[in-house]
Amino acid sequence: MKPGDHPEFFRFPAPPGRSRESTIRLDRDGRFWHDGERITHEGMSAAFLSWVSIHPDDGRFILTNGYDWTYFDVEDVPFFVRALRVDAGTARLQLSDGTEEALVPATLTTGDRDALYCRVKDGQFEARFDPAAQTALAPLLVEGDDGEPELEVSGARYRVPPRA
Repeated sequence: MKPGDHPEFFRFPAPPGRSRESTIRLDRDGRFWHDGERITHEGMSAAFLSWVSIHPDDGRFILTNGYDWTYFDVEDVPFFVRALRVDAGTARLQLSDGTEEALVPATLTTGDRDALYCRVKDGQFEARFDPAAQTALAPLLVEGDDGEPELEVSGARYRVPPRA
């Protein structure tokens, strides 16, 4: 059992002389920065990506490994769709934290510069498609009757509205 499994874990004070606030930032391209310098260690970046969560009380983004946690800033979204696999009419997302899950077509939206976004992790988080993943989704995109984009999956069509 990790300390993070304790129901009060996120209410414990920071260790003496420390703060729960950090200067860690996830930029809009999915790169981590600390004190204004890019984190280039691949293992550390991968760990941070796997530690992304939301504080249960205030809804702010945190990094937690089950033993400690800290707040961090997110410029756009906390997750990125790195790749997409279309199989038997369904789309599977490969996410920046190394996990894979089915695309929920009804959550797809378009944002700035026509970037595609969707909800992931049971709808808790938003993810943005990397250009390669967005291109891989192209065979499922069709033009709707009104000229707006729609996603066609397993014979059903879903509107792709603008991001709120």
